[in-house]
Amino acid sequence: MDVSMGLLAAVFWGVTDFLVGINARLFGVRRSVFFGQLIGLIVMSLILLMSSRHLMRLIDAPLLAIMLGMLAAVCAVAGALALANAFAIGKTALVAPLVTSYGVVTTLIAWVAGETLTNWQFTGVFICVCGVLLVSRRPSVRNHTSVRQGRASITYALAAALCYGTSLWLQGTYALPALGPINMLWLIYIIGVAVLWREVIPMSSRQSAIQLKAYGTLCAASLCNLSGFAAFSLGAMSGSVSIVTVISTLSGGIASVLGYIFHSERLTALQVSGISFVLIGAGLIHLYG
Repeated sequence: MDVSMGLLAAVFWGVTDFLVGINARLFGVRRSVFFGQLIGLIVMSLILLMSSRHLMRLIDAPLLAIMLGMLAAVCAVAGALALANAFAIGKTALVAPLVTSYGVVTTLIAWVAGETLTNWQFTGVFICVCGVLLVSRRPSVRNHTSVRQGRASITYALAAALCYGTSLWLQGTYALPALGPINMLWLIYIIGVAVLWREVIPMSSRQSAIQLKAYGTLCAASLCNLSGFAAFSLGAMSGSVSIVTVISTLSGGIASVLGYIFHSERLTALQVSGISFVLIGAGLIHLYG
């Protein structure tokens, strides 16, 4: 169960990453993130209303846990914005695997906070850093605009990893034990909607010209993200958390394959090596974390 659910989560999250890039280019970064947060908020609010157990857990949670949960939610929304920016201007095959390096951030924060790390975790961090350095090397091409966009997308991807890693550490250490995953997701979505709600007000001629079916990708991205979370949670509850987590990091590779198939994205051998290092390092960090 843990292996199959981990693979299912990886597929759903890989598709989510691929769709995020499409939405960001079509609707704009902030607006696409807003609609994704809004759809998630509607779904999670319905779950809360149908489950008095989760609702009472939120009401009875300590104030400190709620406040730190809100801080984690702000970090998660910032990560979503950075990620959408990265996908909007960069290659899916390059950006998606880089974001999996969020495990490095979470691990290093935990280490600074006093946790003892295994040698395998340190090895995973080192391999991830080496992979990021390989990916970030300046390519020898004459198209300076393409080079600037590529480096900017890498910067945004690493910023997203930093935000997500910080958010996950705050969640795991303070918020999740008191709030639970359902309430934490609801908190993330409501913070996202509260921060970005103004994006829905101005409707330019470009936005009004978008076909109705294009909004399906917004719904699909949000629902795939929730489905990935559901598969991950089911696998973690019925099997090994470490196995589910490691397998779910394959989402970056799946998004890369989708970018290659549908967008004909090409990477250099050095970039492929760097991405492989990042995925291997992330796997080691999660497996021995």
